[in-house]
Amino acid sequence: MANKVLILGRGFIGRRLEEGLGYPIIDDRINSLGDVQNIIQKYKPDVLLNCIGFSGAKNVDGCEEELEKTIHANAFVPLWLAEGCLRNNIKLVHISSGCIYHYDYKKDKPHTETKVPDYFHLYYSRTKIYSEQALVNLSRKYNILIARIRIPLDDRPHPRNILTKLLSFGKVIDIPNSLTYLPDFIEALRFLIKKDARGIYNIVNKGGLRYPKLLKVYQKIVPEFTFEIMDYKMLRMSRTNLVLSSRKLEQAGFKIRCIDDVLEECVSRYLRHK
Repeated sequence: MANKVLILGRGFIGRRLEEGLGYPIIDDRINSLGDVQNIIQKYKPDVLLNCIGFSGAKNVDGCEEELEKTIHANAFVPLWLAEGCLRNNIKLVHISSGCIYHYDYKKDKPHTETKVPDYFHLYYSRTKIYSEQALVNLSRKYNILIARIRIPLDDRPHPRNILTKLLSFGKVIDIPNSLTYLPDFIEALRFLIKKDARGIYNIVNKGGLRYPKLLKVYQKIVPEFTFEIMDYKMLRMSRTNLVLSSRKLEQAGFKIRCIDDVLEECVSRYLRHK
């Protein structure tokens, strides 16, 4: 019998997983462990898939202004969910973030899951680290899967889709960054849940994407679109730029595509959805 998976959180990622995986979704407010217990008793899931999170109204800078909302969604809720799952012997799948590392492009290789997070400049990143480190330790004994995504790229317009964002910027930086192509993410998560995987996995496409490459693919179909390249040091804001390793995911048996190989598919589908 297939496990009953319940998605928590009707945000960008939650809705895409509801659509792609076909699991039921709820947006019940969680303010305590008691709320988690009530959800488990009401819906009787075998797996809780946590997509609750806060990354600012427009971007992560907004987290600096809404401290309580950020730490509540990104740190307290995952820990309450973990405790509820442990008490009821059910699986927790937590959607985490890869935006938690410093990266030296001259020295570093793609970061693996074993590297300890070290990026504390952003409040958003700190709150994601708080919950992830607790869940990673719990996952050594209990049935917890932490699925890291980084900079979601989707094949349809949405304010949280990096393609939608880049099209509105006019100027973009030109350094490699790990991205998660959501159609591939959906299939990878389906695979890991079916496999009953535990611990932490980077779910990113192989390689690092330079944003101008994506926009040039878009420009081939929409020639009137123009953009400029800027030095990332001119951003004047704290941001994580890095490349994560997908080797663990592939060693588990899931063949993730290279990020450069999905760009034309992504852009053509994106334009059809506009």
